[in-house]
Formats: sequence, C-alpha cells, structure tokens
Amino acid sequence: MIRLESVCRTYRLGDQPVKALDHVDLAVDAGAYVSVMGPSGSGKSTLLNVIGLLDTPDSGHYQLNGRETTTLDEEARAAERNRHVGFVFQAYHLIDRLSARENIELPLVLAGMAPAERAPLVDDMIGRLDLADRADHLPRQLSGGQRQRVAIARAVIRKPALLLADEPTGNLDSHSGTEVIRLLEELNAQGITLLIVTHDPNIGRRAGRRLRMEDGCITADDCSPEPGDAPA
Repeated sequence: MIRLESVCRTYRLGDQPVKALDHVDLAVDAGAYVSVMGPSGSGKSTLLNVIGLLDTPDSGHYQLNGRETTTLDEEARAAERNRHVGFVFQAYHLIDRLSARENIELPLVLAGMAPAERAPLVDDMIGRLDLADRADHLPRQLSGGQRQRVAIARAVIRKPALLLADEPTGNLDSHSGTEVIRLLEELNAQGITLLIVTHDPNIGRRAGRRLRMEDGCITADDCSPEPGDAPA
C-alpha cells in the first residue's frame, strides 16, 4: 500500500538546513499496524506528513496504492488524500463552533453528500464510538477523550484505507489514552492500515511492526512479537 524509495525532505532552520528525512526506504502492506518512535526532531511527524500527502519530498519516490504521488499537483494530491487517508492529531483540530455531530459530519458535507445520505452514516459512527449522549455538545463541553473520539470518527467517516495518528494520546490521561488506542486498534482489526507516531514505548510496542527513527533515518524496523505486550 505504501512504498517510499530514497525519500528526502530538508527544512531550513534559520540559515541551517535540517534533514528531516534522509533517504528513507519503507514499504507497508495494507492492513498493517505500525508504530513510529524516536526522539523529538528525528523525523517522525515529517514521515507521517509525507505519507499523508500533507508534505512533498525534495527527492525520492512515494507510491500510495500503486500510484506515484511525487509528480502530482496540489489538487490531485488533495484528491488522493481525501480519498485514501484519515488523520488523528494530538490537538484534535475540531471546529469550536460545531457540535460533535457536525464535526463528524463535516467531511461528508465537503464531499457534497446529500443530508439524507449523511445522517445514517453519522448516526452509526456516533453509536459505534459511544458518543450518543454527547453528540450535540460543542468541543469545549467534551472531555479530552471524548474530543479525541470525535476526531477519530471524523477521520474515518469516509472509510479511508489508511489512518495516520500523530501522538493521539499526548493530551490525554492514561485511562482515556488507553481507550483511544483500543479504538484505533479496533479500526485496524477491521482492515484499516494504521500508523501511529508516539513517544510512549508502551503504546509503540503494541503495534505489530515498530519503526525507530533518528536524525531523519529509520534505524530499526522490528516486527517480532513481544511477549506480554499483545493489545488488551
């Protein structure tokens, strides 16, 4: 599903170039569960942004579902992103003036789906994520865990093949964080390819495949099982 070949991405920090990705090679099969770990500044989020078509490599090749993406213009990249990718961020990125239901519904509205078609999809997602009693509340009226569930619902309402989560438990207490990870793992079990960036080794080793990044490079790629660390 995902294939990166010698992907490089350099930023400038003042007058200094910083290699966020340094000739990264990576292949991920459909349905995989992958965690990406490493110190701050190692390139984890940049890797996720490239895979999610939010950022463009300076060089190298990136194929998503067999399609070369590095030659696409921004409109075509946006179309591929909207068709295939869902995002979950640490900061939720919900729209404050919209209710939980309206935030979940937003991708369908932007896709031009008629209200009569949207309603059952949104109702089903609200029920699956146990948000029925909070659906008409604004984000500020929700707990952190509830806000993240709304963000996940919004990310998967269009049934993306790929879900990218960047520190999805970073703003949550341990109980809420565990609930969110279990929800993401349930979605993965249903066939969604899941990539999680995390600083938490307990979360990272739950994944079936664990990458470690340092200085813009993948320095470890481990898919061996770890006894006692299977998802609860």
